Formats: sequence, C-alpha cells, structure tokens
Amino acid sequence: MNMRNQWPVLPLVAGLASGLLTGCGSETGDSGGTGSSVVMGMSDDVLATDPASGYDPGSWLLFNNVFQSLLGFPKGATEPEPELARQCTFTDAQAMVYKCELKDGLKFSNGDALTSEDVKFSFDRMMKIDDPAGPAIMFPMLGRVETPDAKTVVFHLKVPDATFPSKIASGAGSIVDHRQYDADGLRTDHEAVGSGPYKLDSFDKDQAVFSVNDHYKGTAEVKNSGVTLKFFHGDRTALKQSLLDGGIDIAYRGLAATDLADLDQGNGKGVEVIEGSSAEVQHLVFNMEDPVAGKLGVRKAMAYLLDRDALINDVYQGTATPLYSIIPAGIVGHNTAFFDTYGARPSRAKAAAALAADGITGKVKLTLWSTPSRYGPATDQELKAIAGQLNAGGLFEADVRSVAFDQYEKDIAKGRYGVYVKGWVPDYPDADNFTAPFFGKGNVLANNYTNSTITGSLIPGTAAQSDRGATDKQFGKLQDIVAAELPVLPVWQAKQYAVVRDGVYGLEYCLDASTVFRFWELSKS
Repeated sequence: MNMRNQWPVLPLVAGLASGLLTGCGSETGDSGGTGSSVVMGMSDDVLATDPASGYDPGSWLLFNNVFQSLLGFPKGATEPEPELARQCTFTDAQAMVYKCELKDGLKFSNGDALTSEDVKFSFDRMMKIDDPAGPAIMFPMLGRVETPDAKTVVFHLKVPDATFPSKIASGAGSIVDHRQYDADGLRTDHEAVGSGPYKLDSFDKDQAVFSVNDHYKGTAEVKNSGVTLKFFHGDRTALKQSLLDGGIDIAYRGLAATDLADLDQGNGKGVEVIEGSSAEVQHLVFNMEDPVAGKLGVRKAMAYLLDRDALINDVYQGTATPLYSIIPAGIVGHNTAFFDTYGARPSRAKAAAALAADGITGKVKLTLWSTPSRYGPATDQELKAIAGQLNAGGLFEADVRSVAFDQYEKDIAKGRYGVYVKGWVPDYPDADNFTAPFFGKGNVLANNYTNSTITGSLIPGTAAQSDRGATDKQFGKLQDIVAAELPVLPVWQAKQYAVVRDGVYGLEYCLDASTVFRFWELSKS
C-alpha cells in the first residue's frame, strides 16, 4: 500500500526459519484447469499490469495470479514457502545474505525459459524505475543481486532484514521475462508475461480475462478453466445487481455493509456471504505540523472521544472490529496500547482535561478530510459519524470535507490537511509491515512525524530478529510510543467478505491474512 504508496482500498465494507525448503502442496507440471470458467466482479480498479508500478489491491490481485515470486504464501499461511525456488535460506547469521535455488524447467507463459537472469532483471528493473506508485519502497535494504549460475540467485542486503523472505513472497517479488520488459521503463500496452497459474489474455477499462497457463510449474492446483474479472469502478449498486442477475458469479471488494447485511439475511436468492480473516486497517492520521492537529491535547481529546463500537455498529453493521493499536489482532506483536491508554468508552471529562492541559480553551475547530471511495464506500459516512462524536460533547466544532482521491493525495503531500483518513492493506502478514512504512525513515504517511527511538532502534532491531515471536517486547514498546505521541489514531480492523452465487466454491481459501486472492481455488459446478 506510497501507503502501499497509495494506501490501497480497504475491504469495501467497511519465527521465520533461516531456511525454507520445498513447501506443502503438489507441483503441477501441467496446470491446465478442467472446471468451468468463473466471472468475478469488484469495485476496485486494477491500476497497473506491470509489477514495477502497481502497489494497489487490484493490481496485486492480478500479479498474484499472473506472475510468480521465489516464495509464496500457501492458503491460510502467514509464513512464506518456496514457489519458483526449490529452496531459499539466509547464508549468514546476520540475515544479510539470502540465497535461492530455482526449480528445474521453469518457463514463462510464452514458453521462454525462466532463469536467475530474469530474477535479477526483475529486482534491478523495479529498483531502477523506482516508480512512485510502485513497490520499490519496500526494498531500501536491497544492495545488489548476484547470479552465480542460471539456477542460483543471491541477494546482498545493506542491513539485516529477517522479513526479506516475506517481502519477496508478495506481489512486489513478481518475476518478469527480461526479453519482454524494458529495463528502464514501464510497460504501457496493458499486457503481461509471467509464469503464474494464469496468463492475461486481455485487459481494458471494463474487464480483464485470464486463462490457464499451461507452462506453469508451482504449487497451485487450478480448479477452473479461466477467470474473467469485471470492474465496476466504485458502483456498488451495479455490482450487487449484477450478482443477483447472474452477470457475475462472485462479488468481491465493493459491497457496502448494508448490502452484505441484506444479502446475509436471505434477501438475495441463490447467493451466500462468505467471511474471511483480514489484517486490513484504517487510521485517522494527524499532520504533526498543523496548527490545530499538531497539538497533543487535541489529538488526545479525539482519542478519548472516539467511540469505535458505535462506528462498527452504526456505519459498518458489524463488518469490522474496533482497532486499538497500529498492529492488528492476529499479527504477532499486536497489543492494545490505545485501549490501555484511552479506554474503550468515550470520556468527555478526560478529553476536556487533555485540552486544558495544553492550554486550549473554547471549541476546537477542525476539519476531517475524506475521499469518497478509495478506502471503502462508507468512508464519508464514517467520518461524519466521527465528527458527530467529537461535537456531541461540546468540545469540538468539527466538519467533514471529501475530495477525489488524486487531489486528496496531492493535498496531503503539500501538508494542507490537519486530520485525514488512510487505509492499509498489508503487503505481507508481519508486524514490520504495519510499522516501518508508517514510522520508519522516509515513511509514507506524509504527516511530519519522526521518533528517533523508533527509527534508530526499534525498527532496525525487529527487522534483524529471525525469530519473529521474539519481537513482541520491541513491537510493544513501539506501539506504546505511538499511543502516547498520537501521530495516528487507529479506528478499525476489517473483515474480508465475498458474496457468491450457488454452485461457486473455494472462496474460503482466498480470504486470509496474506491478502493473496487465489484464482486457482475457485470452482463452479
């Protein structure tokens, strides 16, 4: 999400081992699916077909199915296992040299051989292009890539990073054919050549069509003969109606909470709501140099007045859960720093005391900035509800303004907003991905917040720890610092949903904390 540079759209409702050997699941030298084709709709757009550029949920959905990475996340897993690689391992105790050996006989969808040359080319190209809307921001630690032979790749890191395997297992680690991509520029023809379970047959503003890649060699077992992905460009009413009319088999990313509740109560004949786990989060972000939001007393007062339970019930119909820290529940390192510091129930008295301690008298005039669809269809409604909570106690005079996403991002970069909303879909399921992008050097929040303990000690220290379970204490300290200084205010953690027509199966294997939507698990009778 950069916050994936774009913070990507949120759900629209609202001990790493030093060595990784061949993972679970059978390899399929011939992946040709034999089931029916599946049609899926979503309200997100796919912003890129070139993995050196795309850093949004729609684009990564495409990457995870058309391209392969050296490692991947099996269904339900939060630790990566080999995919293109036969094995990968850190060869030093400091987690600074990472070596992968490729499997035999790898090919791209066009029949070209896939070798270590393509792996090096893909990473060198991504880093050289360094697209502002791309994933290069994830790899500041990458020094150089060496290829001793056609099947061996060695990554030399500038600093220790035990999460490097998870980073290269994400869409950011997609491997492209060096014969088909320019080393110096992005591909602009909306075509893609990868080695994943699917090949991209066509792509336009309304849909993308995928067929099974007969050259695929990996762990996925394809259960369909192809997938068509239809784009509804934020029109959730049309998305729902197409599902009910049978125009699509699956509605993913786009239905509002009220639509889900309606369908879940049986008001959609022949459809079923599928719920999965998620690590997607939403925060209010404070510009620390803003004359109003930059005052700690104002931020503390807002933290004391925020009623997350009311938002979840009234705006999101129970399709999210309250979030009390920057690391979500289900991710190793999570604590409840904001619950411990500010409580779960609104307190006007504590809010008033926080303002008084900062010398603030009279109502605080404040604008909450939103963008209408980027972070879910209910974002504007949510911020209006938050403004209502702030105003109810007589301490604030808050309003809400919503602008189109392109302008929203430009204004944030220029420091024009004091308080604004951001959402985050993780690149990989590790606490590092909820902390380093937000609070590390060159972070993507654009809110003028720095803390030397976080950047100088806690983030480097946790990154160097190969036993991820041993990072709890350091991540706990980091979360406590953020709760005390309040550069952001966590609001909610999402649940993932999809709605399927009768006879469509496999969605439960597509909705997990890895954020990998696996086309190959889908089947239709």
